[in-house]
Amino acid sequence: MAVWGIGVSVYFVAVIFRTSLGVAGLDAAERFQVNASALSTFSILQLLVYAGMQIPVGLLVDRLGTKRVLTIGVVLFTAGQLGFAFSPSYGTALASRALLGCGDAMTFISVLRLGTRWFPARRGPMVAQFAGLAGMAGNLVSTLLLARLLHGIGWTAAFAGSSLAGVVVLVLLLLFLKDHPEGHEPEPFPHRGAAYVRRQIAASWREPGTRLGLWVHFTTQFPAMVFLLLWGLPFLVEAQGLSRATAGELLTLVVLSNMVVGLVYGQVVARHHEARLPLALSTVGATALMWAATLAYPGDRAPMWLLVTLCAVLGACGPASMLGFDFARPANPPERQGTASGITNMGGFVASMTTLFAVGVLLDATGDDYTIAFSCVFVLQALGVSQILRLRSRAARRERERLVASRVETVHVPA
Repeated sequence: MAVWGIGVSVYFVAVIFRTSLGVAGLDAAERFQVNASALSTFSILQLLVYAGMQIPVGLLVDRLGTKRVLTIGVVLFTAGQLGFAFSPSYGTALASRALLGCGDAMTFISVLRLGTRWFPARRGPMVAQFAGLAGMAGNLVSTLLLARLLHGIGWTAAFAGSSLAGVVVLVLLLLFLKDHPEGHEPEPFPHRGAAYVRRQIAASWREPGTRLGLWVHFTTQFPAMVFLLLWGLPFLVEAQGLSRATAGELLTLVVLSNMVVGLVYGQVVARHHEARLPLALSTVGATALMWAATLAYPGDRAPMWLLVTLCAVLGACGPASMLGFDFARPANPPERQGTASGITNMGGFVASMTTLFAVGVLLDATGDDYTIAFSCVFVLQALGVSQILRLRSRAARRERERLVASRVETVHVPA
């Protein structure tokens, strides 16, 4: 727990930095004098780098181990946060967010791999959900603490001060983190070239469980990610007429709901593995229903009870996205866990990146009509659900075959 906790603390800080723009979106638009499309480019570029790095990072984790990859990640995302604090122009600020996204990309897969090395396989769902819980705690810090610092001590001091957290976790990481318990060293990674890398990726992708995990992650994560990362605060303030303080409280509700639901989903899946898909699909359905009710509500603004319900439901998106890893994990052997997790983790971030861009473009095209802009959520949800339904039978059949084969192998192992 102590060693894994250090890895989780790195992810905790990474999420604070990742979501810091979510509470500073309006300030960033004013500071750099940009419109909605340009503002969304901050998060799009950050997520583009993050998503593009997932498979390379998965391969690096499989090859170099957790400690080395996390160390590189901390250095990069801390430099990105510090650069964002002192950026004098829109261009340098973009470069800083890209650097931050590169470092952030190295954290979550590394933490998942660390969990598989330090905990038994049966604890996998709970370990993954607790890692996600730590990320939401980082989001909570960003929503509550960083937002107050931003309006209290100013842009540069708030972002530069927060970057010190990266230095703290870097020291802990270098002094105390270990890739695996003593006596449980993994097999040496074969020193092979590009052909081996291609085979690793192809073998992971051929598994229906990996692809199902990607589409579950794609479909469940992005509504809350888009809301928290950039567009939630402008939507609540500009479209719903709330004060910044009230909007901040609703963003906090999303995070708190995420933390509670994460504990529930982790317990349920640990005890009832077959509950993974029903939980994912019910989360997608509830999210679509609440967005439809909010956007279609007659009148200029939705009532507070509806906004509260929407935010509470959005809190289930993060835990539901973690279920994607519970499809990919049993579908791949230990030497491909990093690669498979990287493929899965791309899903939600590609969907988030697409939605962030679409919302920004539609806001500019329609004169800030949030109803039209946020309707793109339903398009991506429909795409994701269609792929989940297409792959679910193949993934379940393949998982059963693997389970039977592992039991037969165990029975025939000589004493």
